[in-house]
Amino acid sequence: MSDDALRLLAKRMLDSSNAVVFTGAGMSTESGLSDFRSKGGIWDVEDPMELATATAMRNNYDKFHAFYSNRFARMRDAAPNAGHRILAELEERGIVRCVITQNIDGLHAAAGSRTIYELHGSVGNVRCIECGASSTQEDFTARVPCPACGGRLRPGVVLFEESLPGGVLDASWRAAEACGVFIVLGSSLQVSPANQLPVMAKRAGAILAICNRDITPYDHMADYRTNEGIGNFLASLKFFLG
Repeated sequence: MSDDALRLLAKRMLDSSNAVVFTGAGMSTESGLSDFRSKGGIWDVEDPMELATATAMRNNYDKFHAFYSNRFARMRDAAPNAGHRILAELEERGIVRCVITQNIDGLHAAAGSRTIYELHGSVGNVRCIECGASSTQEDFTARVPCPACGGRLRPGVVLFEESLPGGVLDASWRAAEACGVFIVLGSSLQVSPANQLPVMAKRAGAILAICNRDITPYDHMADYRTNEGIGNFLASLKFFLG
């Protein structure tokens, strides 16, 4: 993105003081975590229907458990990157209203962001499949039975075949509809209904910016589009925000 475009985007963000940021797996690749749909991403080499569905959880628990235990381990080793920290700073300054994320890694919160809508849940939450009682990552990884009923544990994330949490989704719709600038960072925008958030924002009059390595289905709607690294993009944007 050119300096002129960054300068204008920064001005629009300052004028509105109501930017919403929507992040996908690409936001965390600079923290060493794999994305999903790019070449070499998780779903490029694994079948999500065998690993990350409600059916797999119930009918092939061993494979399901191994997959999420491995993901937990990788996320525990990850730390917020410069992009996460910049978003937290911009929220503190009153420029970014909230972060809507498809990520389950908890890195936005670790970086200091406060208003976060986690559309797909969080690895920080573990519960019993049978009774819903809360538990811990450690117990899930160690395959400790539910302390309440003896059932098997699951991560508190949204699996394929499950609906997004209604309250979080409703809050995200409202934020998108009311914002002045909507910025997409590291999302392929292929997963419904979350991929309709930038569409809603744009139709409500917001400026739309997309920063993603690969093309998305909504690039044609974007007022600003770049495929540069998210950390570099946000650092440059921060410079023009002053």
